[in-house]
Formats: sequence, structure tokens, C-alpha cells
Amino acid sequence: MNETSTNNSAYAPYYNSYDDQAIESPILLQYWHAALRHKIMILAIIIMAIAAGFIATLLTTPYYTSTSRIEINREQDKVTNVEGVEASDSASQSLEFYQTQYALLEARSLAERVVRAKNLSSRNEFFETFNIDPDDNGIIIQNNDTQNSAQRQARQKLAVQLLQDNISIEPVRGSSLIDINFSSPSAALSREVTDGWVEQFIASNLDRRFNSTADARVFLEEQLASLREKLEVSERNLTGYADANEIITISEQTSDSGKIVSQRTLSSANLEALNNALADAKADRILAESSVRKNTGGKEVTTSPVLNSLLEERAKMQAEYNRLLVQFEPEYPTAKAISSQIASLSSSIRAEERRLRSSSVNKFREALDRENQLKIEVEKLKGQFINERRDAIQYDIFRREVDTNRQLYESLLQRYKEIGVAGVATNNISIIDKAQIADKPSSPILVLNILLSILAGLGLAAAYVFIMEQIDQTVKETSDLKVKLGISALGSVPDIEKIDILDSLNDRKSVAWEAYLSIRTSLSFLTEHGVPKSFLLTSSRPNEGKSTTAIALAAVLANKKSKILLVDADMRNPSLHKMIGFDNKTGLSNYLSGHDNLQDAIIHNDDFKFDMLSAGPIPPNAAELLGGERMQKLMQKLDENYDVVILDAPPVLGLADIPILANNVEGVIYTIEAGGVKLRDIQSALQRIKSTNALIFGGIVTKVPQSSSGYGYAYQYNYGENKK
Repeated sequence: MNETSTNNSAYAPYYNSYDDQAIESPILLQYWHAALRHKIMILAIIIMAIAAGFIATLLTTPYYTSTSRIEINREQDKVTNVEGVEASDSASQSLEFYQTQYALLEARSLAERVVRAKNLSSRNEFFETFNIDPDDNGIIIQNNDTQNSAQRQARQKLAVQLLQDNISIEPVRGSSLIDINFSSPSAALSREVTDGWVEQFIASNLDRRFNSTADARVFLEEQLASLREKLEVSERNLTGYADANEIITISEQTSDSGKIVSQRTLSSANLEALNNALADAKADRILAESSVRKNTGGKEVTTSPVLNSLLEERAKMQAEYNRLLVQFEPEYPTAKAISSQIASLSSSIRAEERRLRSSSVNKFREALDRENQLKIEVEKLKGQFINERRDAIQYDIFRREVDTNRQLYESLLQRYKEIGVAGVATNNISIIDKAQIADKPSSPILVLNILLSILAGLGLAAAYVFIMEQIDQTVKETSDLKVKLGISALGSVPDIEKIDILDSLNDRKSVAWEAYLSIRTSLSFLTEHGVPKSFLLTSSRPNEGKSTTAIALAAVLANKKSKILLVDADMRNPSLHKMIGFDNKTGLSNYLSGHDNLQDAIIHNDDFKFDMLSAGPIPPNAAELLGGERMQKLMQKLDENYDVVILDAPPVLGLADIPILANNVEGVIYTIEAGGVKLRDIQSALQRIKSTNALIFGGIVTKVPQSSSGYGYAYQYNYGENKK
């Protein structure tokens, strides 16, 4: 083992202090890279999901939805004065009230009412609409009379289940409105069931309110029967007492509250009438007595029309007679005739006055007799009225009992009637919009199904990517080196063909050149003296980009005017001479076999400015040659003549070459193809290297997809402007 190899441990502390401290990529970025790796399968899954959704939409039976909108008021209008029958809830319980209504609208009992009301369980066309055979006979029974009880119950249960499966209750947010929707393959059936659902909900609401007063009605019925009997007994007692005591009531006067203030009986009415007649008779008697007492006849004389006419006529004749006496003597014939007429009129006046005085006396007597008779009758009625008042005390007792029983009975009867209609006469549920026949299917909706298919496809694709990522235990990016393998990440190389990479190395602005420049920077921090003076590149298996990486690193290191030697140490399957375009007649195998002319085997590459030692002819014993002393001497000699010696070594697995070569260099750089070898194989290979106490500088991830590596962005950012 050479001096360099024996001092590998001296570089380990510096290398460990450097550690690239690889930071794991953000989780979203990892998911994005994983999606890019499986983009073809993701696209295929989404396309299949869309196709499945499209086919399912075409094959799905169209459903028609009818909607009826109702309003449920929190409190109903009070048209009956019934307190205490049902407690009123506070405003804070409105939410609980409406949640209860929503649950009632979806209740199984309501579905059963609709089935019974519409006779759906016996309608074969109802089940045919849903393409269901309710009897499991292969055919639908046409004659309902032949069905037994079990079949009818099964049909009833199935009909109820169909209604519950296809009904939906949708409250209108921020209001007391509720939409009731029913969907079925028949537009007419949807409207029929929706309307029936609303009707039965209203009916069930009224039934619940009516049934809630059943106990109160039973109690009131018993009380009414007892009060009715008491009222009848009290009324019979009142009537019997009135008949026995001849108490005949003509009229009654009541207060605003209905209480009897006063009443008129037959006795009181008669007494009142006779008393009024007595007062009139007394007045007539006084008037007649006053007329008799007057000497001139009184009021009747002065008011007699006959007497007044005679007096007026006599006055005229007297005036005429007095006028004639002025001119003639009393014996004058005309005056004498007028005097005779005056005497005749005076005689008639005296006769009329006598007649009038006789009439006044007769009227006085008649008035006096009438007054006396009325006094007698009034005194009789007073006695009867006094007796009646004594009897009225007991009569009022019977009457108050009748009134009390009647008021109780009527009040209880009114309460009974109000309880019977409380919550029933009025309804807090009103229909805003009745259901209409749908003119187009509500489902399936092609656009919605396609969108759902896309979402389902994305979900399946995400699940596929997740599963595949879990199954695919490979290295995909540089962050996996530290996290999964425990080695440092020196860099990564985009997935470019070998020829393209070699061509791009001539372009100092290419993506490949930038990638290897980054790796060269990482190499400069590996040891105290910068880039290791010697290191080998290996991999787990062939074709992981190991040889390409060796050429590229030699090229970028030689670009710093360093003296670089690239050695093809893979004598089992040499490839560097083919890639660069040199022959392989003389090389490493010749020197290790005993030929001392090393300079003849080293070839200078003018394109990349580094020297190369090809593998030479393939020997039959490559491991023995690599493990001999000449290999150690060769490495010592090369270290003296070159700044950096790079060995393109064979893969690790299945070969003994790497454990032998690893002790002849400062360290090992491990190349790993992105998405290639499984982690367990890489770990096994690394363990073989570590078992020889060789130092592993780190790893390089090759063939990283450019879409997930970020090289395109870096190239555009650094050099895009210069190409304009």
C-alpha cells in the first residue's frame, strides 16, 4: 500500500468537517419530481378515468328531479285563546326547532304515509320505473290479490326505502324556506311523490298537534258530563220552585259581565201598572173635584165649544143692540127683535151651564169610584209582591246555582272546543312553490361527471405515484444520498447521451459543462490540499455513467491548467478508448504484466487537454494484476508526475477489483444512476468498499431527468442573455 493510501485516515477529519450537509428537497418539490417521472402513466390513468366517466354517464339511467318549496313559520297565528296547552319556545331554540323539522321531513314514518297515501306498494309501474322486481320472481306480479302478507310487507318496505333513498331536503340558507326534492327515472312520478311528500308532512304535523291534546280532551269530556248533570238538576230545581210559588219572570236586566242585576216578575209588573193607573185616577179625581167647586163651571165651562159659541154669538148681538139704541128707541122694531134674540141666547147659555155643572159632578164621582177601586187592587198586589220577595230569596239561590253551573259548563265546553282545534284550525306550514314536471334530466350531468372523473383520475394517479415511489427504492436525486445512503452528495449530471455529453464538454456554456464544474467545486473541498490527488470512480453495475463522468471530470479539471491523467482501470470491459476514439493496443494491462515502457502507453488528448492510460488488452487475471505490487508502484509514480490521477474502475457488485484498487487511491467516488439500482444493492456495494477501510468521498447522481434537475433554468439564467 502506498503512502497516499496509508494516510487516507488523515483526510477523513477534514472531509467530515466539510460534509455537504445535503438538504432534503421540499416535500412539494419531491412530489413534483415524482409526478414528472411518472407523467406518462399519470396521463394514461386520467384518460382512462375520463373515458370511464363518459361511458358511465351514457349508460346511467337519467333521473328527473321535482322540487317543492315550503315555508315553516316558527310561531303560528293565534286564533284560539288556549294557554298552557303547548309551551312556547324562546327565540334561542329556533335552530333546534328547524333541525327537528328537517329530521321529520326525512323520517321513515313520513315515507310510509306517502306510500300508503299514493298506494305505491301495490303499483307495479312504480317499481318498474326503478327497474326493480319487488317479489324476486323474475317477473312482477300483476294480481295484487294473489300476494300474501309477507310479500305485501316486503313491497311496502321496499317502496319506503326507495322514497328515502331518492328524497333530499335542502334548507334555503338564512330563511325559513325548505326545498323538498325527489328524483326518479319518471318526471311525472317525481312530481307526484314530491307533492305527496309535502301534503303528508302537513297532515302529519296537524295529526301530531291534534293527538297532543287527546288526554286533555278525555279529561274535559268527563268534567263536562258531570257539570251537565249538575246543571240539569239545578235547572229542574229552579223551575220547580218557580212553578210551586207562581214566580213568573217577564224580563231580566244583566250587567256587562253577564250577571243578573234585576228582573221583572208578573206580580211586580202588575203592581207597577196598577200603581200607575191609581196615580192617573187620583189626578182625574182632583181635576174633577176642582171643576165642581168652581161656581162658573170651572175649567170645563170655559173650554166647552158650545158654550163658547153661544157666548160669542150673544156678545155680537149685544153689540149690535147697543149700536141701534144710539139712534133708535128700545121699541124700535129692529132693536126689539135683537133684544128678543139676546134673551133667547141667554136662556140657552144658562141651560148649557147647568148641563156642564151636572157633567162635572158625574165625572168627579166616577173618578172617585175608580180611585177607590184601584187602591183596593194595589193593596192586594202589595201583599202578593211582599210574599214573592220572600220567595225570591230561595229562588235567587236556585238561580245562582244554575248560573254558576251554566258558566262552568259553557267555559269548559269552550275550552274543549278550543283544544279540539288548537294547532289544527291553523297551520304554520305553507306551500310556496308546488312541484313541476322536470323538462330535462337532473342527472347524470356529463360535464360534472367528467370533472369528477378527472378528480378521480388525479386521485388514482396520486395513489399510483405514491405506491410506486414507495416500491421504487432507488436514488432519484442528490438529497437521497445523505438521507438514504449516508454519503455526501458531490453533484448530479443530467440525462444526456454519451456522445452528446462529450460534444457538450467542448461548449463551456452547456448544461453538462455546468454540472461537472459544480462537481469540480465539490471535489476541491474534499481534502486539505483541495482536489484529491488520486481517486477512482465506480458504480454498482455497468452503464450508470461512470466512464462518462470520469472523462468529464478529467476535462473540467484539466481546464484549470492542471496535469490530469485518466486511467481506464476496467480491464474486464474497457470503454474509454472507444468513447474518446483511441486504440487499445497498449495500456494498463501491459504495464501490470511486466512492460516498463509506460510513456508509450499514455496518450495525450488534445481536445480536453488531459492524458489517458487505456486498459490495454483484456487479461485473463485482472484482479491479480490490480492487486500486485506493480499497481502500487504505478500509482506512486503517477502521483509524482500528475496533479490528479482519475481511475475509471469496474463496477463493485460481483467483482473483487474495487476493494483492491480502493487502497491505492485517496478515496472513492461512487456514481449512481437516478432511478436505477435498488438501494439495498447500493448499500451492499458501499459496505464492501468500507470493509477495506477505503474512504468514500461521496456520490454523483447521473442520468437525472432534466425536467426535474433544474439545469435548464440554470443555463438560461446564466447564459441566455449572452446568446441574444
